[in-house]
Amino acid sequence: MMFREVFRLGFSVLMLLALAACTSSPRAPAPVETRGSSPKVSAQPVVPSAETVKAMPGTENAGKPGFYTVQRGDTLTRIALDHGHSWRDLASWNSLPNAHLIEVGQVLRVASPTATVEASGVVVQPMGGGAEVATAAKPAAAPTPAPSANDEGLGFSWPASGSVIGGFDEAKNKGLDIGGKAGDPVLAAADGQVVYAGAGLRGYGNLIILKHNNTFLTAYAHNQALLIKEDQKVRKGQKIAEMGKTDADRVKLHFEIRRQGKPVDPAKYLPAR
Repeated sequence: MMFREVFRLGFSVLMLLALAACTSSPRAPAPVETRGSSPKVSAQPVVPSAETVKAMPGTENAGKPGFYTVQRGDTLTRIALDHGHSWRDLASWNSLPNAHLIEVGQVLRVASPTATVEASGVVVQPMGGGAEVATAAKPAAAPTPAPSANDEGLGFSWPASGSVIGGFDEAKNKGLDIGGKAGDPVLAAADGQVVYAGAGLRGYGNLIILKHNNTFLTAYAHNQALLIKEDQKVRKGQKIAEMGKTDADRVKLHFEIRRQGKPVDPAKYLPAR
């Protein structure tokens, strides 16, 4: 009986000691795994390396005679017209894989690679038959002399028979506006080659541009139908379009003569009526 009492007492003491040991030992926290946490962001700004900064093509030629820096709103057709060339020439001279993709700040060659530049900054371009014509290089801010009525033997003729409803104004109207009816014939003012036929130049509607030599271009705008294609050669007096009012407020032909890319008053080159 005493043995049984001692055994129970000893067993109770052991149980109390074991319980005290469990409650006094701090439990280690369970490990926590964080999934999908964001990486730490450095407070230092990220500076792109020189390799990641895109340089515009041709910037080494910016400001040089015979080159032009693309401005906002420019198209290759507009630049070509302003410099007296075909857009195809500009695309070829600048190795453009897509003529519709030019970027602001890009520097384009706008004079033939065979042209020479004189000390005065004048670009001299070869003409057919070995003759030469000097074209003043941009920028346009430089004053340009008033054009002469010398048409280099082209003998421009009137491109439409209607009356003049809008005269030349270098700031507001870069050619003559000739009235008429929809479908009236539009005629080539001189022998030449079609360097543009389309509607890609804002404000001109269906447009034809003819190149007559390295000096003169003519432009025929707002047509309802174009009857010729790019690269086609035309003769003076040939019907090239039908008068219309595309991108215009009324039926009319807007006719321009450009000398070395600069609009000049067609009335000074056309015969008196």
